[in-house]
Amino acid sequence: MKISSVATERLVLYPMTVGAAERVVAQEPGDGDLWAEGYPRDGDVRALTGFLRGVAERGDPGVFRHYEIRLDGVVVGGIGFHGPPDEVGFATVGYGLVPGVRGKGYASEALRALIEVARQGGASGVKGDADISNPDSHRVMEAAGMPCVAEDDTLRHFSLGF
Repeated sequence: MKISSVATERLVLYPMTVGAAERVVAQEPGDGDLWAEGYPRDGDVRALTGFLRGVAERGDPGVFRHYEIRLDGVVVGGIGFHGPPDEVGFATVGYGLVPGVRGKGYASEALRALIEVARQGGASGVKGDADISNPDSHRVMEAAGMPCVAEDDTLRHFSLGF
């Protein structure tokens, strides 16, 4: 299945393929891969390991996959879904950027685009969480329109229904 990239004002969310995900997990760029300094981060490797496991278990996830975040053609991070929507139709999101591009609104911009991918893909909503000690991630989700809906000892939970 061919999944299209998603362009925002400043970024492109480029759908990951199995081959590209394998290169990230191995931390070995291929010909034509343009990775920013610090990419991939541990979170990217974990997310794409999960993406590869999901493809092996369930097949191609369609739009509910992982995407590279590209700025001027260079991969500066990743964003995507932890898998298909759950039993009530909510898709769990995750994201991360290399340190050199943080604080410029890119994560919120990418997350707003991913939320629209979920909406158009038929999800009932999106959800995510962040450690209590990560206020930057809280701001990203809130700026993308996902309000905090719960909090426990370790996490703040964010959700947006459609």
